Amino acid sequence: MGISIWQLLIILLIVLLLFGAKRLRGIGTDLGGAVKGFRDSMSDAGKEGDDKDKERIEGHAVRNTIDAEASVKDTSKDKV
Repeated sequence: MGISIWQLLIILLIVLLLFGAKRLRGIGTDLGGAVKGFRDSMSDAGKEGDDKDKERIEGHAVRNTIDAEASVKDTSKDKV
């Protein structure tokens, strides 16, 4: 009870007659460009998020670092 191949071909023919091949090609190109732009922006957003997280973590680690100088206390007594 689904759509047969003949019904799909008739629908495609009607759409082709209504819009024309040139306009359909333009619509396909625009749609493809929009999808590509969306994918690129999503991957860029993921990379920027990773960099921002890394900077935030590194910045946090730097703020909590204490500069100090270590020394050794001589606890041995000179008993000879």
